[in-house]
Amino acid sequence: MTMALKWELDGADWPNREQSHFIQTKDLNFHVQIMGQGPTLILVHGTGSSSHSWHRIMPLLANKFTVVVPDLPLHGFTGGPPIRRFAGLSGMVESLTCLCNVLNITPDLLVGHSAGAAICLEMVRTGLVPSNTPVMAFNPALTPFPGPAAKIFPRMAKTLMLNPVVPRIFSSVAAFSGTPKHFLASSTGSYPDAISLSCYGKLFANPHHTRGALAMMAHWDLVSFSDTLDEITCPVHLIHSRGDLSIPLVSVEEAVTRMPNARLEIWDRFGHLAHEEAPKRAALAIQDFVKSHT
Repeated sequence: MTMALKWELDGADWPNREQSHFIQTKDLNFHVQIMGQGPTLILVHGTGSSSHSWHRIMPLLANKFTVVVPDLPLHGFTGGPPIRRFAGLSGMVESLTCLCNVLNITPDLLVGHSAGAAICLEMVRTGLVPSNTPVMAFNPALTPFPGPAAKIFPRMAKTLMLNPVVPRIFSSVAAFSGTPKHFLASSTGSYPDAISLSCYGKLFANPHHTRGALAMMAHWDLVSFSDTLDEITCPVHLIHSRGDLSIPLVSVEEAVTRMPNARLEIWDRFGHLAHEEAPKRAALAIQDFVKSHT
């Protein structure tokens, strides 16, 4: 087993560190944070991120819910062999299902951000959690982007991933430049808090994490996934922000029309990391969604 980052060093000041656990499943050693008591909410981060993405939301929900926040395979502090099957949607879903089984939990609500939204919906669609489990998603990536980007980005990511030097170059540049704030602003339109920026800096500077993010982008098949959206009949609430520079609003609008019980809420402000920029608003939205479906 290998750790993406060193917990004793890189995780010394990780947000909500006291709530962290390392859970061994069949293939992986998951880093997962668990906080609170009550109905179980699983929060799933997106590509290139980690559990820290929810660090300000977790305490806001923990007084009413058991909040479970894992680092995805190949991301953050979750360790294990760099097997490519973990990078695709089915591999991510399988891995998270194994984690739930080991923890002996069944989620009452799934919440995903970006690519994490597809993971949550696929868990429901494939019956790995009850088919009526509500799903909420912030700035979701659910359908192929319009134009040639849908084909170009995965091919580019796969080419970069196959070169063993590239992740180290990316991470070296990130560590040298020390500009996660500028990178996130220009690529996502978001301005996270200082704690999140520190975490992103550590993630971007780690070659294992960088390779995991590239692998996820290279193996993410939104074309096939989007063809199954009409099979998802659970309650779905999508939140998208107009300032998102990563995912076009039109792709989210298309997705919501193809799921029979889905609705879309648009936030006028914020970027792709809206839940990090407005944690209180995001937590309130989650609580309201739970109330309306219990």
